[in-house]
Amino acid sequence: MIRIGLVDFDTSHVEAFTQRLNHVAIAESEWVDGARVVAGCPGDSKIMPERIPGYAEKLKSFGVELVEKPTDLIGKIDAVMIESQQGSRHLERAKPFLEAGIPTFVDKPFAGSLREADAMIALAQKHNTPLMSCSSLRYDPQITAALGKQSELGKLLSVEVWGPCALHDGNPGLLHYGIHGVEMLYTLLGPGCVEVQSWRTEPGEVLMARWPSGHLSTLRGIRAGQYGFGFVAHYEKGNLPFTITGSAYYREMLKAIVGMFQTKKPVIPYAEQREIMAFIEAADKSALLGGKLQKVS
Repeated sequence: MIRIGLVDFDTSHVEAFTQRLNHVAIAESEWVDGARVVAGCPGDSKIMPERIPGYAEKLKSFGVELVEKPTDLIGKIDAVMIESQQGSRHLERAKPFLEAGIPTFVDKPFAGSLREADAMIALAQKHNTPLMSCSSLRYDPQITAALGKQSELGKLLSVEVWGPCALHDGNPGLLHYGIHGVEMLYTLLGPGCVEVQSWRTEPGEVLMARWPSGHLSTLRGIRAGQYGFGFVAHYEKGNLPFTITGSAYYREMLKAIVGMFQTKKPVIPYAEQREIMAFIEAADKSALLGGKLQKVS
């Protein structure tokens, strides 16, 4: 049984993940086997500090040991999940665990910048420590279903994705909630985006991206009105809409994370994790320049 430690408790993920991994206070259909949250560091937060005391008490009620400092977890755990909402905290939080050879999951967004993402990847490679970061939406069953339709409808050529896109100074641009839509784009189309244009207004933003095939895909980030998650997939032989409901994506993502902790092999190529950060930086620059086309480096 893999012993997991959690760092920073300013997100509902610490409760949702512990429920599924520890088989507590959730339906058996949501259980994930092979690992258990045994300890955690509540930490602090510049985004939602008010959440920390409540989640700390909740995890204590689940039997999770709490420690004062992240490094106090070393020796108690086999793997770690960095849960701070603020991407710019992730390099600092992940560093001691990567250096100690402890398999590390970093919740979305991967980092606060491409430079910080590069630094984490370099640490992971230097110390031969598996590292993974993603949005749970990457693993939603509807995404899997859409990819599976290619056997019937031919190659998936382009997609139109929609989802929430709340802005927060702690996670600029698409780093906050727009990351979910970006991850959906990348899971459906794969890496290799060439260039991006983004237009941002108070109610939301629209992003257009070109992959090497020349096909254009879009992301609509919604800040006003009902949003939800969903996408339209355009295949060689048809077009299908998909709407994401429920939270099965948590269960499916945790299965992938536990698999990485067990095998100690990265699940998502580092090049793709890096490109997602480059994509977000290019999109943000485009939006700030009023929609000027930007290359994804």
